[in-house]
Amino acid sequence: MKTLSTVLLLASCLALSFSEEITKDEGVLVLTKGNFKTALEENEFVLVEFYAPWCGHCKALAPEYVKAAAKLVEKGSAIKLAKVDATEETELAEEHGVRGYPTLKFFRSGKPIDYGGGRQADDIVNWLLKKTGPPAKALATVEDAKSFIDEHPVVVVGFFKDQSSPGAKQFLAAASATDDYPFGITSEDALFSEYEAKDEGIILFKNFDEGKNVYEGEITEDGVTQFVAANSLPLVVDFNHETASKIFGGEIKSHLLIFLSKEAGHYDTHMEAAMAAAKGFKGQVLFVTINTDEEDHSRILEFFGMKKEEVPGLRIIKLEEDMAKYKPDTYDLSESGLTSFVQSFLDGKLKQHLLSQDLPDDWDKEPVKVLVSSNFDEVVFDKSKDVLVEFYAPWCGHCKQLAPIYDQLGEKYKDHDSIVISKMDATANELEHTKIQSFPTLKLYKKETNEVVDYNGARTLDALGDFLEGKSADEQDDEEVDEEGDVPAKDEL
Repeated sequence: MKTLSTVLLLASCLALSFSEEITKDEGVLVLTKGNFKTALEENEFVLVEFYAPWCGHCKALAPEYVKAAAKLVEKGSAIKLAKVDATEETELAEEHGVRGYPTLKFFRSGKPIDYGGGRQADDIVNWLLKKTGPPAKALATVEDAKSFIDEHPVVVVGFFKDQSSPGAKQFLAAASATDDYPFGITSEDALFSEYEAKDEGIILFKNFDEGKNVYEGEITEDGVTQFVAANSLPLVVDFNHETASKIFGGEIKSHLLIFLSKEAGHYDTHMEAAMAAAKGFKGQVLFVTINTDEEDHSRILEFFGMKKEEVPGLRIIKLEEDMAKYKPDTYDLSESGLTSFVQSFLDGKLKQHLLSQDLPDDWDKEPVKVLVSSNFDEVVFDKSKDVLVEFYAPWCGHCKQLAPIYDQLGEKYKDHDSIVISKMDATANELEHTKIQSFPTLKLYKKETNEVVDYNGARTLDALGDFLEGKSADEQDDEEVDEEGDVPAKDEL
């Protein structure tokens, strides 16, 4: 027995010796393959960021992540924040399915779920507290409530004499489902008096615009959720790194984008009208200003096919599976002009705005035919031809690699009676019936039926030729497609 105890003690010591010490960087645990398991065993709740040192989004998150760690310490929370350099710890990254940076995963007793909150310190803390504590904080005194309201830009407080009532249960269900904002609940008479609240009342407190909003109507989970979505952001939100996730990840999917230049004084000139117009569409359309002086925002102008000369300008977007875009006939930024544009959108009177280049005079001069939005249907849906289309982006590295091969393919079939090789710049031309998710995308539009067949084979002259001539996959060139994958067509704004 003594020998067995000695062996077990030795094994335990060896196990400890192989576990790296966990260090901290500004309050954040630094994890590696050697100490990752230990960190999860020693801490019930751990939020882990998998990052790359060169990643711009990771650099933007870093100071907020440090602030969030400090806020949790101030609150006496047992939740730990940790980070993993995924470019060094590749096995850990692969094990946890990291496909982009930053990737955040929340571990509860060693079991991971994807992080679904925002990227500001308050958002991170709110999300974590919701996942580890009660859905709504109990407020026992006026001092508790004042401290709670002052501590956060937005809070939602439920006033219920009976916290087991149907209304209270619906309120708590909404609180559980809402990660971005903290909820509180009270049944204390002193708080009812202080905030002039009625029984079964809900008030959203905020440090901007009108300061607070009172919920009206029957209390349901969906109703409370929609109430919070409609009132938790300013009437007019300025787009930046801090607000981006709330704008594009929120419940309101229709946005009026107002492109302005601070340097030119557009904010001073147009904000009052925007605020006035926005009041009439609260909960339906989110009004968003974008400062075009910011270098990072130039890509947004490019995405909408806009030039700096068009500022101040307008667009409406509707975020569905594919983004729909709408353009006004004129850029009228008065209150009545903005109201008219948004109301026409809501009434379904606007047609989608699709980008298109002018058709070049020599579009069919070369073996590879040039397509733009205006001639696409005429060329591609010609039922006497098999038409291969490459949807490309001028800046895409994979497209540049394919270009000489695709030119050779065009040369090979330039005199063919029923095969057309073509290409379209999909960053400057859009189609209502076809949405492109990555570059390059190759599609064959078959003669007689116009059936669309996606090409996913090797990007070699032989493989593409075999595909056009109808050879089976087994007969085609078996060279593998570039394992790095294609380039996503459009990043988030």
